[in-house]
This record gives sequence, structure tokens and C-alpha cells, in this order.
Amino acid sequence: MNNREQDNKDFDRLLGESARIHGHLCPGQVLGVKMSMLGLREIGISDPKGKDRKSLIVFVEMDRCATDAVQSVTGCSLGHRTMKFMDYGKMAATFLNLKTGKAVRVIAKEESRQRAKGYFPEIENKYTAQLKAYKIMPDAELFDLMAVTVSIPPEDMPGRPLDRVTCDACGEQVQDMREVSKDGRTLCRPCAGPGYYTRPKCDII
Repeated sequence: MNNREQDNKDFDRLLGESARIHGHLCPGQVLGVKMSMLGLREIGISDPKGKDRKSLIVFVEMDRCATDAVQSVTGCSLGHRTMKFMDYGKMAATFLNLKTGKAVRVIAKEESRQRAKGYFPEIENKYTAQLKAYKIMPDAELFDLMAVTVSIPPEDMPGRPLDRVTCDACGEQVQDMREVSKDGRTLCRPCAGPGYYTRPKCDII
């Protein structure tokens, strides 16, 4: 089996695993799997779930289908603090090799949507055409690559919490230096305001 055949076999296996975890197969799954394979290859990670699992951190810029694919392929997750969610609304992800410091940002090309239609002009449903085309389109047509530098502060690294303090307003615990100092008080971010939720008049449900 040559390298191309092995890559295709790996892709089919990884796509199958990703679709099973995600719940269905869609164009975003295909992009996420191929994006991950490309990013890992570029930074020299060959076994993200095995011997390289402590050498990898991924930053995802979208909360869409592709993110589940990235998690499935890389084994990175929010719970392990090896996946970082950057709410940029972009179909992009950065793959960082902690041992070497090498990092690459993989960005899905917007024009790939139109190119996909050209691969299967007979298919009227654009999502079906994208699903089939993305599987066979070369990486150069699907993605741009950007060599980047990523600095991660100690409080954002995997491992046990470095610090834990109590919010002076609500009394809840705040980990990993996420507290805010305001008017001489130590506050959690929601109490320093505004947060994503508002407190009811009665805190007890």
C-alpha cells in the first residue's frame, strides 16, 4: 500500500469515527477531518491519541460540525484543556505542537464551496455536492495554511488548577486566575459584569 492509499484509508476510518460521534455525516465533518489531518501532519504529530497526546493543543474558531470532527480526530477536548474555543465565527483551527513550538492555522477557503459544485454539477442539492466533493478535493483547494506563533500562559495549560479564590460577591469559587479585581474586591467575571446570565431575585431554584 502506497502513501496515498494509506492516507485515503486513514481518512475513511477517521471520517467514519467522526460521523458516529457527531451523529451524522455532513460537509462540516469532512472539512473538520481533513483540516485535522493536514494540521497534525504540518506540525509533526503522528499519534495524537497515543504517544503525542501530551504534545498537542488545538484552538478552534467555530462552534459548528467541524469542531466535533477536530475533537474526534485529535482527541483534544475542553475537559482535558487541550482544546481551546475561540469564538471568532471562522472555519479555522490552529494546531500547536507543545514540544517543538510549531503551530499552523488551517483556514477553510470560502471559494471551495463554489468549486465543490463544479465537481458534481449534476447534483442540485449544494450540501450533497459539497459532501461528495470535499472528500476528493485536494487540500490546496480546500484550505489555506498560516504559520503562527502561539503563547499559552501557565493558567491555560492542562493539569490541576494553579489557583482557586472565592468571589467576594456571590461566594462561588473561581479557578485558574479568572477572577477580576474591582474596587478593591475579588470578583468572578459575571459579578464584575456583565455575564451570559442574570441572577433572579431569589438565587434558590
